[in-house]
Amino acid sequence: MANPSPWQLIPFHFWSAVLFTFGSIVGSFLNVCIHRMPRGESVVSPPSHCPRCNYSIPWHLNIPLVSWLMLGGKCKNCGAPISVRYFLIELLTAVLFLSCWLALGRKSPALALVYCVVLAGFIVATFIDIEHFIIPDAITLGGIAAGFISSLFVPTLHGARTPALSLERCFAGVIIGAGLVYGILRLGKLVWGRQRFELPPDTKVFFTETTVKLPDKEIPYEDIFYRKSDTIVLEAKTVEMVDRCYARAPLRLSPTRLRVGDETFKPEEVQHLEVVTDEIVVPREAMGLGDVKFMAAIGGFLGWQAVIFSLMLSAVMGAMVGITLIALRKSEWSSRVPYGPYIALAATIWIFGGERIVRWWLGQ
Repeated sequence: MANPSPWQLIPFHFWSAVLFTFGSIVGSFLNVCIHRMPRGESVVSPPSHCPRCNYSIPWHLNIPLVSWLMLGGKCKNCGAPISVRYFLIELLTAVLFLSCWLALGRKSPALALVYCVVLAGFIVATFIDIEHFIIPDAITLGGIAAGFISSLFVPTLHGARTPALSLERCFAGVIIGAGLVYGILRLGKLVWGRQRFELPPDTKVFFTETTVKLPDKEIPYEDIFYRKSDTIVLEAKTVEMVDRCYARAPLRLSPTRLRVGDETFKPEEVQHLEVVTDEIVVPREAMGLGDVKFMAAIGGFLGWQAVIFSLMLSAVMGAMVGITLIALRKSEWSSRVPYGPYIALAATIWIFGGERIVRWWLGQ
């Protein structure tokens, strides 16, 4: 790749076809990552199989794009439906890989391949975040490490002439990316750090081992407690535990301490907790720590300029989606869309034309 002259002997669009095909194969693997990584499963073992009947899929029925169409989106063995998402992710990955090659292949094949890796990470992060509201560390922290490695071997990734300068710009991107988003997270915690639920009079609220059970929803503790200082607050009319009851007592619950009135308990030792109240206040986050690490990885690959661009554009896109949902009277849906996909889309736009957009915006 360092000396492109031998590659020029082969028609450019032969490699276009190779990148499209390779992208579909990578997309098939990304489907495995999206399904297994949030569940803590290995992405290499066992081989691809039907989740319903555990039928091990042979290679000739596991051809990207083609097999899903041939099978009509169903398992060959048991006939269970296979989500169209699998086909669409393979197609999306193939199209993005081809687009990288068409945009950058003549200028720098190595840079085009690095961007393919970046976009593959965006796809996995986006679909996992949409479904599970998390971005795995394997994507974020692994992305930061991969950004340093790519910066070392492909200095043009940061427009540098030497690996040392490229690594310096990579480091700056990581620090600025993480620092900016963490600052926003902390500011958001101060401004929007609590969510108040007004309940019908004398509502029973149950605290189980894993969730807070309200009349119309369950809130997992993992969505509430990001740090040890996060606390659920309420004024209880009654509090019932296994061996005692309280009347008209304030209740405070954090990951490490339960306080009822003047008494303190360890949460893991409380086997039953039932409260009657009219209101409950729970902590919430403007962004998650996964977004902080995700933006750091983007900065490592694309530089601090891409961080600023992605942060601003993702905020605009999020606001537009929120306004649209409010206009459609679907405002409750906006809380179900995590922020990671907006960041990934904004960074993708940067890859394919962000600098041109900035120059146009500045009138240069």
